[in-house]
Amino acid sequence: MTEKTRAPRNRTLTLSDEERARYGSRLVVPGDGPFSLDGILDRTVNADLFEALGKLPPAFADLLVIDPPYNLDKDFHGMRFSAQGDDEYLAYVLSWFPRLLEAVKPTGSVYLCGDWRSALSLYRAMEGRLVVRNRITWQREKGRGAKANWKNSTEDIWFGTMGNDYWFDVDAVKVRRRVIAPYREGGKPKDWEETDEGRFRLTHPGNFWDDVSVPYWSMPENTDHPTQKPEKLIAKLVLASCPPGGVVLDPFLGSGTTSVVAKKLCRHFVGVERNAEYCAWAEKRLALAESDPVIQGYEDGVFWERNARGRKRAR
Repeated sequence: MTEKTRAPRNRTLTLSDEERARYGSRLVVPGDGPFSLDGILDRTVNADLFEALGKLPPAFADLLVIDPPYNLDKDFHGMRFSAQGDDEYLAYVLSWFPRLLEAVKPTGSVYLCGDWRSALSLYRAMEGRLVVRNRITWQREKGRGAKANWKNSTEDIWFGTMGNDYWFDVDAVKVRRRVIAPYREGGKPKDWEETDEGRFRLTHPGNFWDDVSVPYWSMPENTDHPTQKPEKLIAKLVLASCPPGGVVLDPFLGSGTTSVVAKKLCRHFVGVERNAEYCAWAEKRLALAESDPVIQGYEDGVFWERNARGRKRAR
Protein backbone atom coordinates (compact mmCIF):
# COMPACT_ATOMS: atom_id res chain seq x y z
CA MET A 1 0.00 0.00 0.00
CA THR A 2 1.48 3.37 -1.02
CA GLU A 3 2.32 5.49 2.00
CA LYS A 4 1.19 9.12 2.08
CA THR A 5 3.51 12.00 2.86
CA ARG A 6 2.32 13.38 6.18
CA ALA A 7 2.96 16.52 8.19
CA PRO A 8 5.30 16.08 11.21
CA ARG A 9 2.44 16.46 13.72
CA ASN A 10 0.12 14.07 11.89
CA ARG A 11 -0.59 11.11 14.21
CA THR A 12 -2.55 8.97 11.75
CA LEU A 13 -1.61 5.32 12.20
CA THR A 14 0.84 3.89 9.67
CA LEU A 15 2.43 0.49 9.10
CA SER A 16 5.94 -0.40 8.05
CA ASP A 17 6.42 -3.47 5.87
CA GLU A 18 7.79 -5.30 8.91
CA GLU A 19 4.72 -4.37 10.98
CA ARG A 20 2.40 -5.33 8.16
CA ALA A 21 3.91 -8.81 8.10
CA ARG A 22 4.03 -9.12 11.90
CA TYR A 23 0.47 -8.01 12.55
CA GLY A 24 -0.78 -9.92 9.54
CA SER A 25 0.57 -13.12 11.05
CA ARG A 26 -1.76 -12.71 14.03
CA LEU A 27 -4.94 -12.88 11.98
CA VAL A 28 -7.37 -15.79 12.06
CA VAL A 29 -8.39 -17.16 8.67
CA PRO A 30 -11.28 -19.59 8.10
CA GLY A 31 -10.56 -23.26 7.76
CA ASP A 32 -12.77 -26.13 6.72
CA GLY A 33 -14.70 -26.39 9.97
CA PRO A 34 -16.48 -24.00 12.32
CA PHE A 35 -14.60 -21.60 14.60
CA SER A 36 -14.20 -22.50 18.24
CA LEU A 37 -14.84 -19.60 20.61
CA ASP A 38 -11.36 -20.02 22.09
CA GLY A 39 -9.93 -19.80 18.60
CA ILE A 40 -11.45 -16.41 17.80
CA LEU A 41 -11.87 -14.73 21.20
CA ASP A 42 -9.87 -11.48 21.35
CA ARG A 43 -8.78 -12.05 17.76
CA THR A 44 -9.25 -10.47 14.35
CA VAL A 45 -10.76 -12.74 11.70
CA ASN A 46 -9.63 -11.87 8.18
CA ALA A 47 -12.53 -13.16 6.11
CA ASP A 48 -15.45 -12.13 3.97
CA LEU A 49 -18.50 -11.94 6.23
CA PHE A 50 -20.41 -14.54 4.23
CA GLU A 51 -17.51 -16.96 4.62
CA ALA A 52 -17.38 -16.37 8.37
CA LEU A 53 -21.13 -16.48 9.03
CA GLY A 54 -21.50 -20.22 8.88
CA LYS A 55 -18.47 -20.74 11.11
CA LEU A 56 -19.22 -18.45 14.08
CA PRO A 57 -20.21 -20.16 17.35
CA PRO A 58 -23.89 -19.86 18.29
CA ALA A 59 -25.13 -17.43 20.96
CA PHE A 60 -21.71 -16.30 22.25
CA ALA A 61 -21.88 -12.48 21.96
CA ASP A 62 -23.33 -10.18 24.61
CA LEU A 63 -23.20 -7.25 22.20
CA LEU A 64 -23.32 -7.05 18.43
CA VAL A 65 -22.08 -3.78 16.90
CA ILE A 66 -22.73 -3.55 13.15
CA ASP A 67 -21.33 -0.76 10.99
CA PRO A 68 -22.03 -2.00 7.45
CA PRO A 69 -21.47 -0.08 4.23
CA TYR A 70 -24.13 2.61 4.06
CA ASN A 71 -26.27 2.83 0.96
CA LEU A 72 -23.72 5.07 -0.75
CA ASP A 73 -21.08 4.83 -3.43
CA LYS A 74 -17.91 4.29 -1.40
CA ASP A 75 -14.40 3.03 -2.13
CA PHE A 76 -12.88 1.05 0.75
CA HIS A 77 -9.32 1.03 -0.61
CA GLY A 78 -10.21 -0.86 -3.77
CA MET A 79 -13.30 -2.64 -2.43
CA ARG A 80 -16.22 -0.66 -3.78
CA PHE A 81 -19.79 -0.52 -2.52
CA SER A 82 -22.41 0.91 -4.88
CA ALA A 83 -25.61 2.68 -3.87
CA GLN A 84 -28.80 0.71 -4.50
CA GLY A 85 -32.53 1.20 -4.33
CA ASP A 86 -34.16 0.85 -0.91
CA ASP A 87 -35.50 -2.63 -1.62
CA GLU A 88 -32.16 -3.81 -2.99
CA TYR A 89 -30.31 -2.44 0.02
CA LEU A 90 -32.76 -4.12 2.36
CA ALA A 91 -32.18 -7.41 0.52
CA TYR A 92 -28.44 -6.93 1.00
CA VAL A 93 -28.87 -6.35 4.76
CA LEU A 94 -31.18 -9.36 5.07
CA SER A 95 -28.59 -11.55 3.35
CA TRP A 96 -26.48 -11.42 6.53
CA PHE A 97 -28.42 -9.76 9.36
CA PRO A 98 -30.65 -12.68 10.50
CA ARG A 99 -27.69 -15.05 10.44
CA LEU A 100 -25.61 -12.68 12.58
CA LEU A 101 -28.32 -12.70 15.23
CA GLU A 102 -27.65 -16.41 15.71
CA ALA A 103 -24.31 -15.42 17.28
CA VAL A 104 -25.98 -13.24 19.95
CA LYS A 105 -27.02 -14.45 23.40
CA PRO A 106 -30.77 -14.40 24.24
CA THR A 107 -29.94 -11.57 26.67
CA GLY A 108 -27.81 -9.70 24.12
CA SER A 109 -28.10 -6.29 22.48
CA VAL A 110 -27.60 -5.10 18.91
CA TYR A 111 -26.57 -1.70 17.54
CA LEU A 112 -26.91 -1.15 13.78
CA CYS A 113 -25.30 1.94 12.25
CA GLY A 114 -26.56 3.88 9.24
CA ASP A 115 -27.58 7.27 7.91
CA TRP A 116 -30.83 8.86 6.78
CA ARG A 117 -30.76 7.10 3.40
CA SER A 118 -30.56 3.65 4.95
CA ALA A 119 -32.67 4.29 8.07
CA LEU A 120 -35.90 2.76 6.72
CA SER A 121 -34.15 -0.36 5.41
CA LEU A 122 -32.31 -0.93 8.68
CA TYR A 123 -35.48 -0.57 10.73
CA ARG A 124 -37.32 -2.99 8.47
CA ALA A 125 -34.49 -5.50 8.93
CA MET A 126 -34.68 -5.23 12.73
CA GLU A 127 -38.47 -5.12 13.06
CA GLY A 128 -39.89 -8.50 14.05
CA ARG A 129 -36.44 -9.96 14.69
CA LEU A 130 -35.52 -7.81 17.69
CA VAL A 131 -37.19 -5.59 20.23
CA VAL A 132 -36.39 -2.22 18.65
CA ARG A 133 -35.80 0.13 21.57
CA ASN A 134 -34.44 3.38 20.20
CA ARG A 135 -32.71 5.25 17.42
CA ILE A 136 -29.63 7.19 18.48
CA THR A 137 -28.62 10.17 16.35
CA TRP A 138 -25.08 11.44 16.69
CA GLN A 139 -23.67 14.65 15.32
CA ARG A 140 -20.77 14.55 12.89
CA GLU A 141 -19.09 17.90 13.33
CA LYS A 142 -17.25 17.69 10.04
CA GLY A 143 -18.18 16.84 6.48
CA ARG A 144 -18.79 18.37 3.09
CA GLY A 145 -21.24 21.22 2.65
CA ALA A 146 -24.03 21.17 0.11
CA LYS A 147 -25.10 24.01 -2.19
CA ALA A 148 -28.60 22.73 -2.99
CA ASN A 149 -29.43 20.75 0.14
CA TRP A 150 -28.93 20.71 3.89
CA LYS A 151 -25.49 19.57 4.96
CA ASN A 152 -25.61 15.96 6.16
CA SER A 153 -24.20 16.28 9.68
CA THR A 154 -25.74 13.36 11.59
CA GLU A 155 -25.72 9.57 11.54
CA ASP A 156 -27.99 7.03 13.22
CA ILE A 157 -27.56 3.94 15.35
CA TRP A 158 -30.57 1.67 15.83
CA PHE A 159 -30.69 -0.05 19.25
CA GLY A 160 -32.41 -3.38 19.70
CA THR A 161 -32.38 -6.32 22.10
CA MET A 162 -32.96 -10.01 21.60
CA GLY A 163 -35.69 -9.93 24.27
CA ASN A 164 -36.87 -8.11 27.36
CA ASP A 165 -34.12 -9.49 29.60
CA TYR A 166 -31.00 -7.52 28.65
CA TRP A 167 -28.08 -5.60 30.16
CA PHE A 168 -28.19 -1.79 30.23
CA ASP A 169 -25.91 0.13 32.62
CA VAL A 170 -27.12 3.72 32.51
CA ASP A 171 -24.74 4.82 35.29
CA ALA A 172 -21.77 3.85 33.12
CA VAL A 173 -22.76 6.24 30.32
CA LYS A 174 -23.78 9.40 32.10
CA VAL A 175 -22.57 12.65 30.56
CA ARG A 176 -20.82 15.41 32.48
CA ARG A 177 -22.31 18.71 31.31
CA ARG A 178 -21.51 22.27 32.23
CA VAL A 179 -24.18 23.94 34.38
CA ILE A 180 -25.49 27.13 32.80
CA ALA A 181 -28.00 28.15 35.49
CA PRO A 182 -26.88 26.61 38.80
CA TYR A 183 -29.63 26.06 41.38
CA ARG A 184 -28.88 25.98 45.08
CA GLU A 185 -30.83 24.54 47.97
CA GLY A 186 -29.96 25.75 51.43
CA GLY A 187 -27.00 27.54 49.92
CA LYS A 188 -25.53 24.32 48.55
CA PRO A 189 -25.37 23.07 44.95
CA LYS A 190 -28.37 20.92 43.99
CA ASP A 191 -27.52 18.06 41.58
CA TRP A 192 -24.26 19.70 40.45
CA GLU A 193 -20.73 20.18 41.73
CA GLU A 194 -18.23 23.01 41.78
CA THR A 195 -14.78 22.16 40.41
CA ASP A 196 -11.64 24.07 39.53
CA GLU A 197 -12.75 23.87 35.91
CA GLY A 198 -16.30 25.09 36.47
CA ARG A 199 -19.73 23.81 37.49
CA PHE A 200 -20.83 20.42 36.19
CA ARG A 201 -23.76 18.05 36.45
CA LEU A 202 -23.95 14.33 35.69
CA THR A 203 -26.94 13.78 33.39
CA HIS A 204 -28.69 10.74 31.98
CA PRO A 205 -27.79 10.13 28.33
CA GLY A 206 -30.34 10.95 25.67
CA ASN A 207 -30.59 9.58 22.14
CA PHE A 208 -29.01 12.66 20.55
CA TRP A 209 -25.23 12.76 21.01
CA ASP A 210 -23.43 16.00 20.28
CA ASP A 211 -20.26 15.27 22.25
CA VAL A 212 -18.43 13.00 19.77
CA SER A 213 -15.49 14.06 17.61
CA VAL A 214 -14.88 12.24 14.34
CA PRO A 215 -11.21 11.10 14.29
CA TYR A 216 -8.87 13.53 12.59
CA TRP A 217 -5.16 13.74 11.78
CA SER A 218 -3.89 14.87 15.21
CA MET A 219 -5.72 12.12 17.15
CA PRO A 220 -3.73 8.93 17.80
CA GLU A 221 -6.79 6.77 17.06
CA ASN A 222 -7.01 8.12 13.50
CA THR A 223 -6.49 5.82 10.51
CA ASP A 224 -6.98 6.18 6.76
CA HIS A 225 -10.23 4.19 6.88
CA PRO A 226 -12.85 6.26 5.00
CA THR A 227 -15.69 5.71 7.50
CA GLN A 228 -13.89 5.20 10.82
CA LYS A 229 -16.10 5.49 13.92
CA PRO A 230 -14.79 7.38 16.97
CA GLU A 231 -13.66 5.35 19.97
CA LYS A 232 -15.80 7.54 22.23
CA LEU A 233 -18.91 6.66 20.23
CA ILE A 234 -18.32 2.92 20.47
CA ALA A 235 -17.37 3.22 24.15
CA LYS A 236 -20.90 4.41 24.92
CA LEU A 237 -22.37 1.30 23.29
CA VAL A 238 -19.95 -1.07 25.00
CA LEU A 239 -20.32 0.39 28.49
CA ALA A 240 -24.10 0.55 28.27
CA SER A 241 -24.80 -2.84 26.72
CA CYS A 242 -21.96 -5.28 27.44
CA PRO A 243 -21.26 -6.41 31.01
CA PRO A 244 -17.63 -6.36 32.23
CA GLY A 245 -15.90 -9.48 30.90
CA GLY A 246 -18.58 -9.93 28.23
CA VAL A 247 -18.02 -10.42 24.50
CA VAL A 248 -18.48 -7.84 21.74
CA LEU A 249 -18.81 -8.96 18.11
CA ASP A 250 -18.20 -6.62 15.18
CA PRO A 251 -18.66 -8.28 11.76
CA PHE A 252 -17.59 -5.18 9.77
CA LEU A 253 -14.55 -4.36 11.88
CA GLY A 254 -12.84 -1.91 9.54
CA SER A 255 -9.76 -0.45 11.21
CA GLY A 256 -10.57 -2.07 14.54
CA THR A 257 -12.30 0.58 16.65
CA THR A 258 -14.81 -1.79 18.29
CA SER A 259 -12.16 -4.35 19.24
CA VAL A 260 -9.82 -1.66 20.56
CA VAL A 261 -12.53 -0.07 22.69
CA ALA A 262 -13.62 -3.45 24.05
CA LYS A 263 -10.04 -4.19 25.06
CA LYS A 264 -9.61 -0.80 26.72
CA LEU A 265 -12.83 -1.32 28.68
CA CYS A 266 -11.99 -4.87 29.83
CA ARG A 267 -14.39 -6.71 27.53
CA HIS A 268 -13.62 -9.55 25.14
CA PHE A 269 -14.04 -9.08 21.41
CA VAL A 270 -14.29 -10.80 18.06
CA GLY A 271 -13.82 -8.77 14.89
CA VAL A 272 -14.40 -9.87 11.29
CA GLU A 273 -12.94 -7.86 8.40
CA ARG A 274 -12.29 -8.83 4.78
CA ASN A 275 -9.56 -6.24 4.04
CA ALA A 276 -6.19 -7.57 5.22
CA GLU A 277 -4.69 -4.08 5.47
CA TYR A 278 -7.50 -2.92 7.73
CA CYS A 279 -6.99 -6.04 9.85
CA ALA A 280 -3.31 -5.17 10.29
CA TRP A 281 -4.29 -1.64 11.35
CA ALA A 282 -6.63 -3.15 13.93
CA GLU A 283 -3.90 -5.42 15.28
CA LYS A 284 -1.46 -2.54 15.65
CA ARG A 285 -4.09 -0.48 17.47
CA LEU A 286 -4.75 -3.42 19.79
CA ALA A 287 -1.03 -3.67 20.54
CA LEU A 288 -0.84 0.07 21.27
CA ALA A 289 -3.85 -0.18 23.59
CA GLU A 290 -1.86 -2.40 25.94
CA SER A 291 0.24 0.59 27.00
CA ASP A 292 -2.26 3.38 26.28
CA PRO A 293 -5.86 2.56 27.30
CA VAL A 294 -7.07 6.16 26.88
CA ILE A 295 -10.39 6.88 25.16
CA GLN A 296 -10.50 10.54 24.23
CA GLY A 297 -13.48 12.26 25.87
CA TYR A 298 -14.06 9.50 28.44
CA GLU A 299 -12.40 10.23 31.74
CA ASP A 300 -12.89 9.52 35.44
CA GLY A 301 -15.74 7.17 34.58
CA VAL A 302 -17.87 9.74 32.75
CA PHE A 303 -18.26 11.15 29.25
CA TRP A 304 -17.30 14.79 28.92
CA GLU A 305 -18.69 17.31 26.46
CA ARG A 306 -16.78 17.59 23.21
CA ASN A 307 -13.32 19.10 23.65
CA ALA A 308 -13.93 19.60 27.40
CA ARG A 309 -10.97 17.57 28.67
CA GLY A 310 -7.54 16.39 27.61
CA ARG A 311 -6.26 12.83 27.57
CA LYS A 312 -6.04 10.77 30.74
CA ARG A 313 -6.21 7.09 31.46
CA ALA A 314 -9.44 5.37 30.52
CA ARG A 315 -9.46 3.01 33.47
